[in-house]
Amino acid sequence: MAMAQDSSPVPWVFGYGSLIWRPGFAFERAERALLRGVHRRLCIYSHRHRGTAERPGLVFGLERGGACVGMAFKVAEENWIEVREYLREREQVTGVYLETHRPARLASGELVEALTFVADPHHVQYAGRLSLEEQLALVDGAVGEAGPNVDYVLNTAQHLKEMGIADRQVQALAGMIEKNRAVA
Repeated sequence: MAMAQDSSPVPWVFGYGSLIWRPGFAFERAERALLRGVHRRLCIYSHRHRGTAERPGLVFGLERGGACVGMAFKVAEENWIEVREYLREREQVTGVYLETHRPARLASGELVEALTFVADPHHVQYAGRLSLEEQLALVDGAVGEAGPNVDYVLNTAQHLKEMGIADRQVQALAGMIEKNRAVA
C-alpha cells in the first residue's frame, strides 16, 4: 500500500465519491474543487463496503486522464493526523488506492495541495473500464457493510447533481438503476 511520503500537514482532502456526501471527519471549510489529470469512474471492485468477495460491488476511483470536479475539505491542523489516519482506515482497507497529494483548484480560485486516493491499476480489485451495462450488473444486488451498492451510486449521483457537477457516466448509471427499480 502506498502512503504519502511526507507526514507534514496537508490540511485539505479531495473527495469525489462518498466523501462528498459522507466525509466522516471534522472540517473547517468545504468547497467545490477541480483536480486535473484524473477522472471519476466506478472502477474498483468492492469486497467490503458495497459488496463481498463472493458478490463484489463497485466503488469510485480516480483514474488517470481528464479532470474531476469534487469537494475539497479543509481540516484544522490540530486534527490532521487523526483525519489522515481515519481516511487511511476507511479508504485503504485492501490497499486498492494510492495515497497522493495533488493540487486542487477551489471554486474561489485558490490552489491548494490536497490528499486524495487514486485507483491503483495494478491491484487485483481494479476493475478498469467497464461499460454501463457491466457496471449495472455488478452494482445491482451487491450489498456490503456500508449498505446496498445502488444506494452508494444514487447518493453520489444526487449530490453531484445538487452541486451542479455534470458527470454523464454517473448520471446515466443512476438513470439505469432508477429505471430498473421502476420496472421491479
